[in-house]
Amino acid sequence: MSWWAYFTVLEWIIRLVMVVVIPRRRLSPAVALAWLAIVFAAPVPGLFLYVLIGDVRLGKRRIRLHRDVIASSRAKGWRERQRSKSRRPQFTPEQEPIIRQAERLTDMPVIGGNTVDWLPDQRETIARLIADIDAARHHVHMVYYIFGDDATGRGVVEALLRAVKRGVICRVLADAAGSRGFFARQGPAARLREGGVQVWPALPVAPLRRGLARLDIRNHRKIAVIDGLAAHTGSQNIVDPDFGPSRRRTWIDLSARFTGPVVTQLQTVFLEDWAFETEEVLSAEEYLPDIQPTGDTLAMAVPTGPSHETEALPRILLTAVNSAKRNVVITTPYLILDESMMLSLAMAVDRGVTVNVVVPEASDHVFVTAAGRSCLTNLLRAGIHVYLYQPGVLHSKTVTVDDSFALLCSANLDIRSFYLNFEINMLLLGPKITGSLRAVQDAYIAKSNKASLEEWLKQPWLTRLIEDVAALVSPLL
Repeated sequence: MSWWAYFTVLEWIIRLVMVVVIPRRRLSPAVALAWLAIVFAAPVPGLFLYVLIGDVRLGKRRIRLHRDVIASSRAKGWRERQRSKSRRPQFTPEQEPIIRQAERLTDMPVIGGNTVDWLPDQRETIARLIADIDAARHHVHMVYYIFGDDATGRGVVEALLRAVKRGVICRVLADAAGSRGFFARQGPAARLREGGVQVWPALPVAPLRRGLARLDIRNHRKIAVIDGLAAHTGSQNIVDPDFGPSRRRTWIDLSARFTGPVVTQLQTVFLEDWAFETEEVLSAEEYLPDIQPTGDTLAMAVPTGPSHETEALPRILLTAVNSAKRNVVITTPYLILDESMMLSLAMAVDRGVTVNVVVPEASDHVFVTAAGRSCLTNLLRAGIHVYLYQPGVLHSKTVTVDDSFALLCSANLDIRSFYLNFEINMLLLGPKITGSLRAVQDAYIAKSNKASLEEWLKQPWLTRLIEDVAALVSPLL
């Protein structure tokens, strides 16, 4: 037999083996079919790709550490005290199923007594964060996807070094892939360590990474907790607003500063991440203090990622959209929806609900953008209003439903954020907080061009073909 014949036999062996392996993984039908299509089209590269990024399971170690942190917080009893102290009004019929589902999925209570300050300007976001670090008395905890080696990053580094000199305990987690420059030999991480800050890379990129087979699963969270009493989260990384290869487009982000009992939930998420990377389970007694109410906002943290057994964010979103009676507004830089979410939005339009989706005109990921534009075509066909943001790359991840439900997310509305990356999302309830977030969304819409289906379908056939091909593998993105 010739080498070509042997190679052909090898290809068919791979195809037949993967026909058995992939269905047994209990993946969603769309994901399983996408993998089978890749393997059948190109068996050898497909097998290599599957081995590299096909497994989203975490090892038992992360699950054990997750349980250790939860057990520690439960032993302190902060969940029960949060529930008992929470000033929770009578929920509306629209809110009740969302709250019941969210609490069951996350094992965290929706709790009242919080204050939320929106930070739509990048400079203000960093200035408020630095001010909080400068005011810290006991500890500063941070976990960020991108911690840049630029003017913004250096400003935060200096604040952390000042805090350590005052005797404040500072801990920083930064994603190993998103913050490559941060961990360079002469980068900010080295300087922070020299100054006494505890710094660790999150999810190091290595073929034999501890307990994690898939190399592209990232810690995409953005959290800063100061003294366990105030916290920052949202879409803003520690990086200049014009970061990126071209530095020609400004990133438009939205973060918020939280005070009140919900800060304890954000602290718990940090403690879990810290335990996984360092094997150090920090004391709940020391880092989960009792927090008095500061306002009247109902809120809860919704952490998501491979260590969580259920798909909390897409389930909560589906429930919220299905309850909508008047309007739904979504802003996201990347939009790749599965069939259930697409159907839910289309059904909302059928009920007379106005659905607005705001995405950037231009983005930084060509292939993901192509898949997303194919998704936008389907949204337009369903009667959903699509707005293309013009001034920069809209990076804010928000959802509002009627006057009752709001989400501020680190997660994009795509498959990766729903099922792969570690994310942190804030669920907010009530007309006041939902209205204030919608005002920010309306400001984005005012700076956007509304897309029309007729003009959208006039794109060159090659462009539409590329988008449709990208959509075929979108379940893997």
